[in-house]
Amino acid sequence: MAVRTSLRRFELPFLGKAWIAAVFAVVLLLLGVALALSNERSVANEQARRATVQAEILAGSVSAALAFDDQPTAQEYVKALHASPEIEAAGIYDQNGALFAGFADSGGPLPKHGAPHDPRVEKGRLSVAVPVAQGNLHLGTVYVRTIVEPWTRRASRYVAIGIILTLAALLIAVLGSAYSAASAAYNSLQRETDARERAETALRQAQKMEAMGQLTGGVAHDFNNLLMAASSGVELLQRSDDPKRRARLVQGIKDALDRGAKLTQQLLTFARRTQVKPEVIDVGVRLQGIRDLLDRSLREDVHVDFMLQDDLWPIEVDPAQFDIAIVNIAVNARDAMPRGGEIDIEAKNLPGGLEGEDAVEIRVVDHGTGMQPDTVEKAFEPFFTTKGVGRGTGLGLSQVYGFARAAGGMAYIESTMGEGTTVCLVLPRCMRSATQEARRATAKMPDLKNEKLLVVEDDDQIADMLQQMVSELGGRAIRASTAEEGLRLFEKESPDGIISDMVMPGEWDGLELVRQVRRRNGDVPVLLMTGYSSAAAQAREEGYTLLEKPFNLEQLARGLSDVFGARA
Repeated sequence: MAVRTSLRRFELPFLGKAWIAAVFAVVLLLLGVALALSNERSVANEQARRATVQAEILAGSVSAALAFDDQPTAQEYVKALHASPEIEAAGIYDQNGALFAGFADSGGPLPKHGAPHDPRVEKGRLSVAVPVAQGNLHLGTVYVRTIVEPWTRRASRYVAIGIILTLAALLIAVLGSAYSAASAAYNSLQRETDARERAETALRQAQKMEAMGQLTGGVAHDFNNLLMAASSGVELLQRSDDPKRRARLVQGIKDALDRGAKLTQQLLTFARRTQVKPEVIDVGVRLQGIRDLLDRSLREDVHVDFMLQDDLWPIEVDPAQFDIAIVNIAVNARDAMPRGGEIDIEAKNLPGGLEGEDAVEIRVVDHGTGMQPDTVEKAFEPFFTTKGVGRGTGLGLSQVYGFARAAGGMAYIESTMGEGTTVCLVLPRCMRSATQEARRATAKMPDLKNEKLLVVEDDDQIADMLQQMVSELGGRAIRASTAEEGLRLFEKESPDGIISDMVMPGEWDGLELVRQVRRRNGDVPVLLMTGYSSAAAQAREEGYTLLEKPFNLEQLARGLSDVFGARA
């Protein structure tokens, strides 16, 4: 009863004096307008902050894709934002401002050129662009555009609130308390959101550093082993006069260099920086051909048994990548059997086994520890490894998956804890035979017949080796250190052919050099070589023969045979 009395005493002054109620209503409206404006700015700032955070998260995710020119992966990251109803457009631009990946549902197309800018609102839409950087290196720009809530919809809310405030002046204390509680809840939620975003950012950075640590440690370990084998082999070679021992040392050095080249090829394949060179191969012959490679890669207590179906269908794949994929699977199988055991490599024809099309199935079976289901799900992810630091890069099975997809097939894993693991490759059948490729692989070395070749290479040691290799093939070599010098020598000496590196100092690279040469003489044989170059794909598209470093005398001879044969 006391509560009712005090409440009536509180109400009477307002009911008895209409001007006080009117003034109070006006004050409430003014406060409501002020609150609406403040809330409007707060909402706009919050929308801008959310858009900026989303853009920064995308920028942190796509730095590796931009660094390695991996457009499919960048497009996948952009598509992940497509599910948000607020985001109507997102784009990734490279360091030159050109569009690299993106989508635009409405509100106009993506900007043609990307440059960082603060959040801004245009035609009812909020856009923001943040830079993508790795250290001090600018990789590109991420652009995000979101929908701003229409003014009419916001105004209708505020008018309704104003009416309620005017009619419910006596309940201001209750409304104030409710607003205070809502504000406190909002601030608490905001703090929790900020803390979660900071934690996610820290987690992504930690995962990135862990992945880089795994990659660096594994690669350094492998390369140090290769360098040890090569350097010790050279030292022992200098100390030995026994022909048989020298032959073994030379072979050991060659094996170390071959493993180094394959490791580099594996890294480039993971980064999608190598051009796939498919050939039609006989699966059975190819698998039997890497038996020695498997013996060198596995321990003595691990035995490999081949169970290959007769008359296996041919497949069209990159032979080197096929070998690396099988070796990677076998090495993982070896590590799953710490006490040794048997690895079964099976191959059989699979009629209609690949989305209704004929295919060849290759299964690598171990009888080791097996994997947990969550490990199987992550096994093909880049950098994922269950091995200790320095014992693996986490790239092996990701290379296997990438190889299978690039070949038009698929890869999957079956595993049972305590019983073993089976990694399966299903590759599409090729209707052509491998006879033509086999004949080409056994082609004889050409005789250059004292022809003069222009060697364009900025590295003195490599240039000297190339000149000796040309001399070994019967030719004469003249050398230039840059593309500009090479063009001058070409015009002065009129060589019979050109061997040029792709990446060189100066304004021109090797591709531009041979373009200039072909404008002057369209028939001159040209052989390009590269350790890695982003222009390699363009060179192949323009019809130039490309030789990948490192290569031996036989591979150089085959490349020269191709370009001189094309001229003939």
